[in-house]
Amino acid sequence: MSAVGAVFSCSCLRSGLWLLKPGMQQMSSLHTAARCAVRDYYEVLVLGGGAGGISMSARMKRRVGAENVAVVEPSKTHYYQPLWTLVGGGAKQLAASARPTESLIPSGVEWIKSQVTAFNPDKNYVCLENDIKVSYKYLIIALGISLHYEKIKGLPEGFKHPKIGSNYSVQTVEKTWRALQDFKEGNAIFTFPNTPVKCAGAPQKIMYLADAYLRKTGKRSKANIIFNTSLGVIFGVKKYADALLEIIKDKNIVVNYKRNLIEVRADKQEAVFEKLDIPGETEIFQYEMLHVTPPMGPPAVLIDSPVSDASGWVDVDKETLQHKKYPNVFGIGDCTNLPTSKTAAAVAAQSGVLDKTISLVMKNKLPVKKYDGYTSCPLVTAYNKVILAEFDYNGQPLETFPIDQSKERRTMYHMKADMMPLLYWNALLK
Repeated sequence: MSAVGAVFSCSCLRSGLWLLKPGMQQMSSLHTAARCAVRDYYEVLVLGGGAGGISMSARMKRRVGAENVAVVEPSKTHYYQPLWTLVGGGAKQLAASARPTESLIPSGVEWIKSQVTAFNPDKNYVCLENDIKVSYKYLIIALGISLHYEKIKGLPEGFKHPKIGSNYSVQTVEKTWRALQDFKEGNAIFTFPNTPVKCAGAPQKIMYLADAYLRKTGKRSKANIIFNTSLGVIFGVKKYADALLEIIKDKNIVVNYKRNLIEVRADKQEAVFEKLDIPGETEIFQYEMLHVTPPMGPPAVLIDSPVSDASGWVDVDKETLQHKKYPNVFGIGDCTNLPTSKTAAAVAAQSGVLDKTISLVMKNKLPVKKYDGYTSCPLVTAYNKVILAEFDYNGQPLETFPIDQSKERRTMYHMKADMMPLLYWNALLK
């Protein structure tokens, strides 16, 4: 089903319209948050206050009542991270991506400002900080993904130096823009790590914005733009990969495949890469600007936990999002082992499926709604152009609009930059 049809039938969410959902309730910004108010049991306990956690807590409020739902989330600020590509490129302000977590928790739902420290799904409880134990009837795990700059020698301390930034962290995204502004001449290097990542298109989006900025400021002729990726392809879906390769050729960008960043010598402006196809061999690049996409992995609490697979990701059925072993446990978003790209669009599509799954499980029925792996990646290729990539588990295009979405379009840029943030705050999270 296309996105437009899906939205109007209220069944599945798609791409730029994946956030629209008729009849969503409004939320108050007043919430009980005191730790002493935490009860020892909730019918639905949600772990994580990101996109997946907040959206599912709103859905569960409508299922079982606000007083029976709690969200465990330590952070006071919630960020719409897809905007950070544009923040790093100087097109948006960081403040535009932030909202107080308190303002997003559905009214009446308990906000537990703590972190989960252990799981006991056999006895239906989790452990939180300060030895707090909370039991549940149903558990939704939406803990996101962890960044591991420390796995690159010389980081994160290297960010104290100029010329280096990263759009993946609130502490470093504005440094990307400063590094771009300060660029004089030499190598501008952009990296992709040898791990799963959230928003796999983001490492090259900032590269295209850098190209556009350097052209605008008359510095492009002095720049050698390099994309060093651990992957063997530029993008996982051939239709969009072919389009991106044409853009890369036109922009005179150098792509080195099977290169993984292992060390940053920020004082010397050197980046060291291992050649993944030649074990033991490394290559040193001098840089005038370096954008780092860090290695990523499951949150520490999930590693070796009873709810996770051998790699540490929440082990769920890829069609229903129900845990493979514990029928009252569910997962959504980046922390799961769903074999699709980790994006906000994927979370939006998953939330509709998971809502149906849980509603049937609550009635002792088998889940029937199936998630097809839909995800979306608006590939920013300039300050006014986007290729809207949408695809499923099989890497097949699953497009919203009756046009060739592999072509750069100004309308898609405005959807990415202006429409999607509004829909995120005002639709998906509610």
